[in-house]
Amino acid sequence: MDTRPIGVFDSGLGGLTAVRELARLMPEEDLVYFGDTGRVPYGGRSKEILVKYARQDVAFLRTFDPKAIVIACGTVSTTALDVLQAENSIPIFGVVEPAARAAAQLTKNGRVGLIGTKASIRSGAYERALAALRPGASVTSKACPLLVPLVENGRFQPGDVVAETVVSEYLTPVKAAGADTLILGCTHYPLMKPVIGAHMGPGVSLVDVGEQCARWVKKQLEWDGLRNERPGAGRHRYYVSDSVEDFSALASVFLGEDVAGEVEQIDITAY
Repeated sequence: MDTRPIGVFDSGLGGLTAVRELARLMPEEDLVYFGDTGRVPYGGRSKEILVKYARQDVAFLRTFDPKAIVIACGTVSTTALDVLQAENSIPIFGVVEPAARAAAQLTKNGRVGLIGTKASIRSGAYERALAALRPGASVTSKACPLLVPLVENGRFQPGDVVAETVVSEYLTPVKAAGADTLILGCTHYPLMKPVIGAHMGPGVSLVDVGEQCARWVKKQLEWDGLRNERPGAGRHRYYVSDSVEDFSALASVFLGEDVAGEVEQIDITAY
């Protein structure tokens, strides 16, 4: 049994999709979440800057002596996972492989859609993973740089004209390509599932990268004997690099529990 916490980080609010699923699957585990809200979004940054930010995020989480760290960020997972794994002695998990595995299993016609940040799409990481898992599958990818700012500003509910218009513009070519499975390649995007699902239609399976990553992490921790088996609910702590109030309000709505008083602001540049 290992009672150390699991560290989780993302550029902002989106990684809470992974936190929510981790908490559901492993309610006894302690979780420490860092959202780099002061530097969100990550998607348009260069690889050099992304690696710098990711190293700082990991360095902060390592002050809690975690047993594992989850990169709940599609952008960092596609551009810096190998660097972080090489530099750290504890398990570092990304979202790409679990999501690609799910998509490879779900698609029936071999046509997979992919939406993500500019950096994620530019990396080609999802395409490479899918090619290895489902040879011959075609991938229609689309960078969606406006979706993260919409989510971070609470503009992700059905009926929001701006959200629906942006989703329609981005996803129309993906839908036209006949994709029967769509990878939501950024952990912010599952917050827009109702809007995205309404546009794509009921016949398209949506792959939530945060959810798939959480399931993968649970399996890996069990295989490695790192699960916390003590009874009772684990403690969840949240840290941000910008406004506590803005994060707390949106996080409480999404997680379905009041996180006010559980969120602290830190200076990530000190790490």
